[in-house]
Amino acid sequence: MPAPSDAALPPELAGAARTLFGDRLDVAAAYAELLATDGVLRGLIGPREAPRIWDRHLLNCAAVAERIPEGATVLDVGSGAGLPGLVLAIARPDLTVTLIEPLARRTSFLVEVVEELGLTKTTRVFRGRADEAASGTTGAAPLSGDVVTARAVAPLDRLAAWCLPLAVRGGRLLALKGASAAEEIAEHAAVVAKLGGGAPTVRHCGVDVIDPPTTVVEVVRERLVGPRPKASRKSRGGRPRGR
Repeated sequence: MPAPSDAALPPELAGAARTLFGDRLDVAAAYAELLATDGVLRGLIGPREAPRIWDRHLLNCAAVAERIPEGATVLDVGSGAGLPGLVLAIARPDLTVTLIEPLARRTSFLVEVVEELGLTKTTRVFRGRADEAASGTTGAAPLSGDVVTARAVAPLDRLAAWCLPLAVRGGRLLALKGASAAEEIAEHAAVVAKLGGGAPTVRHCGVDVIDPPTTVVEVVRERLVGPRPKASRKSRGGRPRGR
C-alpha cells in the first residue's frame, strides 16, 4: 500500500520547491500526497513514481509557469493525474485552468483533487477530447485559452493538431518534452506551420532552480486555418510517462 511518506519533500529539493511554489507549498505538498496514495491506487501514477513525485513531476511542471503570462487562461490537454495543469493551478493562483481529459476514472480523480485542494474558483475539469473541447461537440461552449499545455501526450505533429485549435490567435502551445524535442521539431515543423503555428522553439524552464531544467517546445498560434492536415503515422516521441 502506498503511504503519504512516499511523497515527502526531499530536503535537497526544498529550496527549489519554495522558489517555485512560494506560499502555496503546503497545497503542493497535499497534492503530492494525493498522487502518492490515491493516484497510485487508482492507476494514475506508477508505484515507482511515488518517491520521485517532487523532482520528476511537481517541480518539473511548476517550472513551466515562467512561460505563462499573468492572469492567463490555461487549457491542459490530456491532463491525466493533473500534470502539468493542476501543478500550474497550485503554483499560480492568478491563472484560470481547465483540465481536459477524456477518461472517466481520471476526471473523477481530478474533480476530487480540485475540491480537496480548494481550487474550485480557478480550476475546472472538462471530460472529453481536445477536438471536442475546441468544437463544442459535447454540448458545452467551445473552449479557447491564452496557453495550451500538454505533457508527454503525443508527438509534436499530433499534439499541434489537437492543441493549436484551442489557443486564441497569438496564444501559445507549451509542450513539455524530453530529449526528443529538437528531433520532433525538425520532423514536424512543416505540419505545425500548416496548422497555423509559428516556428517551434525549445525553451528550458527552471534554469538554476531545478536540475535538469524542464524542456518545453513552444509554438505560437499565428494564423487561424481551415481543416487541419492529418498527422503522420510515422510520428515518433511523446511516449506517455507517469500517467
